[in-house]
Amino acid sequence: MEIAKQLIVNVVGAVLIAVALNVFLIPANVFASGFTGVAQLIATVVPLSTGILLLLLNIPVAVLGWIKIGKAFTLYSFINVVLTTFFLEIIPIIEISTDLLLNAVFGGVILALGAGVTLKVGASSGGLDIIALILSRKSDRPVGIYFFVLNALIVITSGLLFDWERALYTLVTLYVSSRVIDAIYTRHVKLTAFIITKNADKLKDAIHTQITRGITRVPAKGGYSQEEKEMLMIVITRYELYELKKVIQEVDPNAFTNIVETAGIFGLFRKEG
Repeated sequence: MEIAKQLIVNVVGAVLIAVALNVFLIPANVFASGFTGVAQLIATVVPLSTGILLLLLNIPVAVLGWIKIGKAFTLYSFINVVLTTFFLEIIPIIEISTDLLLNAVFGGVILALGAGVTLKVGASSGGLDIIALILSRKSDRPVGIYFFVLNALIVITSGLLFDWERALYTLVTLYVSSRVIDAIYTRHVKLTAFIITKNADKLKDAIHTQITRGITRVPAKGGYSQEEKEMLMIVITRYELYELKKVIQEVDPNAFTNIVETAGIFGLFRKEG
């Protein structure tokens, strides 16, 4: 059932992304963020479709993710890319509005809906998400700078290829997309989970089998029940949130978990396996 759910959500997410591109963004020459935007830009100068270019760009990233991250997240992310390519090829490019602002806003919203629901089932739309996860495991530096640099290059290139008005509307799309993903899932790259549990040993081992992160154990006591418990504190990336929730639900569904946004960290952020 879990696999079926992930596949169905991947299909829905891919359809939404394809509709956003072929109906709103591509006809208006307004660009998405990340590898999708890069594929759009390349498609304007080479005789290949955005879908095919998106697939080609993601193949080396998927191989790297398979080696560095893990099979499940990378597999479902690549499935999403393949499905997006498929729907981009079969859904015709049509222009339903000539208003650039409408195209930028609706394209950004629908694109973010597709990406957001995909994140909620433990996958992503590939590309920069996988690179960000790899970088976050290799460095304690914030990975938001990589998103900023690539998206800035997309905006500047769109301005140079077309006009600066299109570049400004691309900024609108990027902003709208980030806000919608924030509402559906989270835009914060790093999160901290505080887990109060009576099965600390079992839960710790289960988390370590799925997520390569260090865990801090703190003695805790129930304020009302007076029961002796432990609090597990773990800092994760947004891409690992789904796996963490699934592990906790399987091992200790009675555990109390508080997920908070992490503005920054100092010290070691990874556990070498």
